Amino acid sequence: MMMIDLVLLIVSSLILVVGILVGVAFMVLLERK
Repeated sequence: MMMIDLVLLIVSSLILVVGILVGVAFMVLLERK
């Protein structure tokens, strides 16, 4: 169970980071236009 919880935590953290990066990149692209 510990390993599964750790993997889920890592995956959710990566998804959160990717989402933030995509959001920031999208805002920058909108500002440049």
